Amino acid sequence: MAAPSADRRIVIENAAIATVDAHDTEYASGHLVVAGNRIESLGPGKAPENLENVDRRIDATGHLVTPGLVNTHHHFYQWITRGLATDHNLFNWLVALYPTWARIDEQMVRVAAQGSLAMMARGGVTTAMDHHYVFPQGSGDLSGAIIGAASEMGVRFTLARGSMDRSEKDGGLPPDFAVETTEGALAATEETVKKHHDASFDSMTQVAVAPCSPFSISTELLREGAALGRRLGVRMHTHGSETVEEEKFCHELFGMGPTDYFESTGFLGEDVWMAHCVHMNDSDIAAFARTKTGVAHCPSSNARLAAGIARVPDMLKAGVPVGLGVDGTASNESGELHTELRNALLINRLGAHRESALNARQALRLGTYGGAQVLGRADNIGSLEAGKLADFVLWKIDGLGHSSIADPVTAIVFGAAAPVTASFVNGKQIVENNRLLTVDEDTIARDARTEAQRLARIAAQG
Repeated sequence: MAAPSADRRIVIENAAIATVDAHDTEYASGHLVVAGNRIESLGPGKAPENLENVDRRIDATGHLVTPGLVNTHHHFYQWITRGLATDHNLFNWLVALYPTWARIDEQMVRVAAQGSLAMMARGGVTTAMDHHYVFPQGSGDLSGAIIGAASEMGVRFTLARGSMDRSEKDGGLPPDFAVETTEGALAATEETVKKHHDASFDSMTQVAVAPCSPFSISTELLREGAALGRRLGVRMHTHGSETVEEEKFCHELFGMGPTDYFESTGFLGEDVWMAHCVHMNDSDIAAFARTKTGVAHCPSSNARLAAGIARVPDMLKAGVPVGLGVDGTASNESGELHTELRNALLINRLGAHRESALNARQALRLGTYGGAQVLGRADNIGSLEAGKLADFVLWKIDGLGHSSIADPVTAIVFGAAAPVTASFVNGKQIVENNRLLTVDEDTIARDARTEAQRLARIAAQG
């Protein structure tokens, strides 16, 4: 989708605005002016008089305007395997589902990506990511299918091109037919980066190097993946410290915990972000803070798989960049990021810090600016500031679910999921009144059911 002309303007007025800038600037009633795909200006009260080339004026009375939500961890293909293995921990869940996942193909992945993206986008996500690591032989162009679905939806997107080379015969969890060779995975990852990664300021598509997890990849793949990412100048991503079983696995196999193992292979750094990070001791958190390694916090998935409560307040205090992630919808069936604002706050209050763990504005920051930091895009998205890209959401807060909550940020974090009246990405509207404008949701729903049933039949045949 081409960006709007830089000399055409959209004016939003009479809205509560939470900028999530460095000072947490907020306006009880303010304006936002968009020129092309950039935020031109914002502030209290009405927009400046005599603005030229205004194509549209939006009276946002009864709404809160925030930066668009940024998702930092997901597995889109899981959209067609939701509701399975619902009473398993992580390792047992993976063993139960890998044989099914290893039979996906390009059509399944395209439809699953459409479903995952649609659910997030209509709920306020403007920047999405997908960590895709299952590449069965002969399955087609899976990376191209995922990137194409994001482009069609109109969301900003990071593909974390994943990989696995440690199968059951090597002591890993995936079945033997579900993994790539080390050399093949590295070569395919490099090809994906060179074909699809756009490093420009207003890029709609970026690619990261993303070996899957310590228990599904060799040390060589992790070490060479880090070297590849730095040679190509892109970010790196993986799973880390998700469960006590993973920690035990690392100690038994490598003689050290996950964080020390990652550091020994070069897979910590300001160009790296890690999913989950639930079981982190003080030394681990200090290592992440020292190296500026980011964290994708996935509270609903962590609860679904009984993984535990990540020490988010301690990470933030230490200076670790933290964003929010949906995670795959086989471990978070709702597939929505705006519910993670609430779940991050509530679940962390069950931990050691209790009621002082997180507040509403910290939760909103995790889902916006924190996510932009983790994806390496804090200079162009994640907060509402002049010169940044026009990715923002209008949340309706004067309806039944929110009208009696005086504080707008409290309303969208503590309250029910707020309706999205409008969502803009790169200056273009992609959602209106909780419906997507770029794709047909009913078609996606039908296609997803068809592909889920097809995959189930293929998996049942073995």
